[in-house]
This record gives sequence, C-alpha cells and structure tokens, in this order.
Amino acid sequence: MEKMMRNYDDLMAVNRRHFLKSAMAGVGSAALSSLLGESFGAPSVSHFAPKAKRVIYLFQSGGPAQQDLFDYKPLLNEKNGEQLPPEVRGAQRLTGMSANQSSIPLAGSQFKFEQYGESGAWLSELLPYHRDIVDDICIIKSMYTDAINHDPAITFFQTGSQIAGRPSMGAWLSYGLGSMNENLPSFIVLNSAGQGGQPLYSRLWGAGFLDSKYQGVQFRSGKDPVLYLTNPDGVCQSGRRALLDKLSDLNRHQFEKELDPEIESRIAQYEMAYRMQTSVPEATDLSGEPEHVYELYGEDARKPGTYAANCLQARRLAERGVRFIQLYHQGWDQHGNLPSAIRGQCKETDQASAALVKDLKQRGMLDDTLVIWGGEFGRTSYSQGKITKTSYGRDHHPRCFTMWMAGGGIKPGISHGETDAYGYNIVDGFGGVINPTKHHYDKHAVHVHDLQATILNQLGVNHEHLVHQYQGRRFRLTDVHGKVVNDILA
Repeated sequence: MEKMMRNYDDLMAVNRRHFLKSAMAGVGSAALSSLLGESFGAPSVSHFAPKAKRVIYLFQSGGPAQQDLFDYKPLLNEKNGEQLPPEVRGAQRLTGMSANQSSIPLAGSQFKFEQYGESGAWLSELLPYHRDIVDDICIIKSMYTDAINHDPAITFFQTGSQIAGRPSMGAWLSYGLGSMNENLPSFIVLNSAGQGGQPLYSRLWGAGFLDSKYQGVQFRSGKDPVLYLTNPDGVCQSGRRALLDKLSDLNRHQFEKELDPEIESRIAQYEMAYRMQTSVPEATDLSGEPEHVYELYGEDARKPGTYAANCLQARRLAERGVRFIQLYHQGWDQHGNLPSAIRGQCKETDQASAALVKDLKQRGMLDDTLVIWGGEFGRTSYSQGKITKTSYGRDHHPRCFTMWMAGGGIKPGISHGETDAYGYNIVDGFGGVINPTKHHYDKHAVHVHDLQATILNQLGVNHEHLVHQYQGRRFRLTDVHGKVVNDILA
C-alpha cells in the first residue's frame, strides 16, 4: 500500500508538471506575449504604453552625503559645532556607531553651493559637471528607507526586501518583459574595479525564486568580460557547436522524463552563452569610440573597469537592446574624514555620470532610457566622531536623502520634496515635519517601494500586477507597498 501511494504521488506530481508546462506554452503564454509584441525569453506583463525601454541604474554604494552634494543647508553652517536639537531628532534611532556619543554636533558642509540652470537647483562645488545636466534631471530630495545598515539597505533597494533571497529588480523586469536582444542578456551588471567599501554580493543581481535565466550577468574588465565564455585551448567553434547540440539532445531527453523547467533554462543559457561568444567582444570593445566621446566621459573612460569606462559601456549596451544595466560604485561610506573622501568620490563619478546623460540625449536615446543615480540611504547632519575645522564624518541616515532620475518620461529640471532646515526630516507642503509612520500617505515623501513602483510604471508595468507565486504566496518587487510618484512624471 505504501509503495502504491508513493507511485500515485509521483504520478500526480508529473501530471501537475505536465499541466503547468502545457499551460505556460499554450493559450496563457500566447495571450501574455501579444501584449508586448516581440520579446525573447519571457511572456510580457506590459500593462500600458511604456515611456522607457531600458534602465541604467548608477548605484552609489555606501550612501552619499546629501548635505555636501545636493541638499543645501546654510543653517548647518551657521550652527556648525552646536548640538542637534532633541526635538529635531525626536524618537528616531541612531546606529550603534554614534548612538553612544556624548556629543552629536551639527556639521555644516565645507563646500560651496550655487544655483544653476533655469531650474535654479542648488549644487555643490564637488559636482561641476552636473551643472550641465541640471535641467535634464529630476532631483528627489525626499527619499527615505526602512533600513539603517548597509547590507539590508542595499538589499532593500535591489530586491524590495531587507532579507536576502528575493529576485532583484533587473530579474523581475527580465521575467516580466523579456529581452530586446537575443544575443545579449537582458540584465547586465558592471562593478567599478578596485573600489573599497561595503561588499557587494552576487545575490544583489540574482533571480531569487524566479528562473535562473533571469539573473543578472556580470561583465568584468579585462580579457574575458564574462567568466568561462571563451572556448578552452584546443576547442574550435564548430566543435563547441557540435558539443552543445549533443548536450541539448541529452537535456531535452532528461526534460521529457523530469519536466523540470530548470532543464529548459539550462539549455537556453548554453545557447545564449554560445551567441555571446560573438556579441560580447563586439559590445565591450571601446576602442572604436571616437576621441570626442572620451573627452566627454573623461580620461578614466580609457581605463577598463573604472566608473567612467562602465558608464560608457552602459551606453553601448543600451544601444544594443539590453533592458536593465546596473552599475555599482563603492566607497561612499564616509564615517570620518568626509571632506577628503567625498572629493575623491566625486572626481571619479561626476563627469561620467553627467556625460552619460548628455551622451544619451545627443543620440536621441534619453527619452526612452531611464537613468537613476543614488545610494542606499543618506548621511546624518551631525558629525560622527570629533568635528574639526578641516574634517568631520557623517553616520547613516535613512530618514531623508537625495537621488536623481533622468529621461524615460521623468520631468526634467525639477526638484521633488524638501527636507527641514537641519536636513534631518522630510517636510510636507506646508513646511511641517512628516510623521515617519505616515510617509506612505504623503506625496512629498518617496519610499524605496515608491521609487520601484515608479520605475516599473515608466516601463509600462503596473507594480501591483508583476507577481510570481512561490510557496503559496504571491510575491512582487514592491511587496504590499508602493505608490507611483506622479508628481515627477512628464
């Protein structure tokens, strides 16, 4: 009897897999695919006409100090060295790195600010190249997050959850919208080489519980941009093709027995890798770029693996139909010696970030490319550790920080949201401090899930409908939260 029951369970499992497979390949898949038109590798969940076809996300890992870059606070300079008023902090928590300080002195920025462009946006002297794009970007000064430490904060931005294991944003988009180029991955990751700071893990661009074919593919600098892509010594291209054909036959035979969709994914990934042997060297060869492009991005663009080279590489990938391009640049975690450290960070990133926007614009690509710049949280208006005439540090601050977006149907030349005179809290339209527990109900504050919902919206996706059922629960990037920030949409 026990053996009979096991056989019955096995039969039912196979029948369920047969049913799910046929449903995916049949009417349901055809209906979904008809919503978007041509795409490679996934059904479409496009819900309305998209404003953006692709995303380039310039992630500044560590948390840039908004008070020294975008959020001008003259009061901090006036009260430099004085104590942060208790009523400004309220009951907000501090990290363990500064919670036990006997003194929490306000730290004014050592850098000069001026207004630029028709928008009159304030910019620090650290960002001279941003002056050229200030009327092309939307500066969001009222971002906030739930996490106060790096790993959960970065994971939250990239996956919608502070707990590791969920699919990354790029994986969700690959799953929902498919690819625009069958010879390149739809989701590519570029990390600045040689940067110190908080570690970055491959799970940040992983597929989580989605099919593994949706995970991001990391492109590295050097001879082999993608590991294990080139043929070993002694293996020719025709031999590789014959091997893949035989391997595909074996995998398909196994699939007929197991009906495991991961087997089909494995076949698809082998085929993609074969096509990438030709497409990747062409896409990553920057030698053909004209001299004026290198002048635009800066001398660092000639050095493989730098942030500038990766920004230029991102433009080339966008031209070739890659849907989601994720750049990571570490080093913004400046708890001490901030004036010197942030100057170096801006020297590495300012010109190239601005150049990417200008380059896309002059090529007619900015309208349908969404560019995002920002880190996982902001920095405190008070100094972590001792403040001196030449130096100070800033601790983590999740309650308010600054990011910017450009292109892809985002209003250019505006600043959205505002912080109080101390740069410590978000304020509403009447100048009052927003209750942190009610941020989701105020249009001026932009939560991480709101940003994610807005990104999906610009790609033609309703964030509440991009759903995957896993272990009995329906999951989405924005979990059960998020609202589209309509005030920043063109």
